[in-house]
Amino acid sequence: FGDDNARQNGEKGVSTSAIDFDAPAFDWEGVTPPGRRPEDLVIYELTPRAFTRDASSGVEESKRGSFLGIAEKAKHLVDAGVTAVELLPVFHFDEMEFQRAKNPRDHMLNVWGYSTMAFFAPMTTYASAGAGPAAASREFKHMVKTLHQHGIEVLLDVVYNHTGEGSSYPFSFRGIDNSTYYMMEDSKHPYKNYTGCGNTFNCNHPVVQNLVLDSLRHWVNEYHVDGFRFDLTSCMCRDQNGTPMVSPPVIRAIAKDPTLARCKLFAEPWDCGGLYQVGSFPNWDRWGEWNGKYRDAIRRFAKGDGGLKKEFAQRISGSSDMYRVNDRKPYHSLNFITAHDGFTLRDLVSYNSKRNHANGENGRDGANDNESWNHGHEGDDGASDAVRATRWRQMKNMHMMLMCSQARSIHWSPYDRVRVGTPMVLMGDEYGHTRGGNNNTYGHDNHLNNFDWNALERTRGEYFRFWSGMAKFRVEHPLLGRADFLRDDDVTWHEDNWDNEESRFIAFTLHDRGSGGKGDLYIAFNSHEFFVDAALPPPPGGTSWCRIADTNLPSPEDFTPEGKAGVGARYNVAPRGALMLMAK
Repeated sequence: FGDDNARQNGEKGVSTSAIDFDAPAFDWEGVTPPGRRPEDLVIYELTPRAFTRDASSGVEESKRGSFLGIAEKAKHLVDAGVTAVELLPVFHFDEMEFQRAKNPRDHMLNVWGYSTMAFFAPMTTYASAGAGPAAASREFKHMVKTLHQHGIEVLLDVVYNHTGEGSSYPFSFRGIDNSTYYMMEDSKHPYKNYTGCGNTFNCNHPVVQNLVLDSLRHWVNEYHVDGFRFDLTSCMCRDQNGTPMVSPPVIRAIAKDPTLARCKLFAEPWDCGGLYQVGSFPNWDRWGEWNGKYRDAIRRFAKGDGGLKKEFAQRISGSSDMYRVNDRKPYHSLNFITAHDGFTLRDLVSYNSKRNHANGENGRDGANDNESWNHGHEGDDGASDAVRATRWRQMKNMHMMLMCSQARSIHWSPYDRVRVGTPMVLMGDEYGHTRGGNNNTYGHDNHLNNFDWNALERTRGEYFRFWSGMAKFRVEHPLLGRADFLRDDDVTWHEDNWDNEESRFIAFTLHDRGSGGKGDLYIAFNSHEFFVDAALPPPPGGTSWCRIADTNLPSPEDFTPEGKAGVGARYNVAPRGALMLMAK
């Protein structure tokens, strides 16, 4: 510890201590966490380095890719309509792990950060101008304070399922107490590997559990963060032998901890060992879940797969088949269509197959089951104007599906109620970021990950206007963000043939009924290749239907939040189109 002569291969150590005992206490200036209701969240998954790394950000060079860079862009987040950011790992991690020895991946830098070295310190290189660990701590707090001033909560993507020690690079726990901190095998491969990263942290050992809890409390007390998303959380549901546990002590302890009581908690309810717990994650009515089944159903319905009407309706209604249990709430389903690992929204409508050869793994890495569709042409180069137009419309369709995911359960039972989900969007989707078909860009410190601020400006008056407008509309309209179940008479499905395998059109009305809303909402999605002449239900007495959104129309007619009058008794819903009307 601190003795350079004892280091292997003459390596120099870098202190990751974020504590400067001589520095004055950070001045929060009376700024407190926003304390947003869970049902008001629109979460924006953000890669800290990539957000302002590109020169197009306009951020001073010394601050690009830093916590201060994020703080400078708080206004963009407000303009985009998001109410919380979920930062990819910010615990100090090993960004050079791919370059320690000659290998096919030694051209890459760990950009995503899933390789923790220190559970209590912010990432040192996210300080401005290489200022060091103490500066990283101060600047992280400044970022949190600035975001809180703008009403934006800060959630952290945390990695307690494994560490950056891998299976051959010791720097901490392996030298302290190997068999306590890791799940061990009795073979020449000593570490159980449910993470795909060489080791699995032994989280349900009392010592390790205390470490995890102390770390979480530290980030809440010292840095004022508002919640956490836990990477590969199902690993934390295994005992020291790797056996899944019904009531994992560490998961329960996190749910019951008083310091964490105000925090949002989201699990990624699966691991690389085959444990898949979507809808069944042990939760104590506190834990939310990344809903992978929602993602897949939305993608498949949007691209026109048959036989999806029931499944699609179930998912946009909050997946009550999975979450209607005990005292779980609508927001415990985190709904998403895209995330850091996988296609961006633009690539989802542009590629049938991944293009990952730049990763140095001969295309073996990254998911193969992307449920994507290129709309008749692979990639951007050479795509016709008609194909490009359909792709942009499809991107709007899916974003609208995400923002409107609320309706009645499809069990046709008077006892069923509705669940609403918490929506999460991916950084860059607001302008149509492309990674060229690469669906696993963990190691690319370049344009594949970097936010393109020039591209944002090119779309500001059209696609970004629609995207951000829909996000704001969701937060502002009471019918699209409820904390609890809807009653059966709060929604009407305009459907009498749920078993029609060929039907790709679905419509429903959300009723205000004097609950403080702004008016009934009629919402329809058409994944057919043809127009659907839809008969509209009569609006409430004294009102008329006004158009809020029609993704087939050019900007600014595609989104008119104040409502466009003149809608008659029928509406011709465009192929590959989405429609929203409001009674006014």
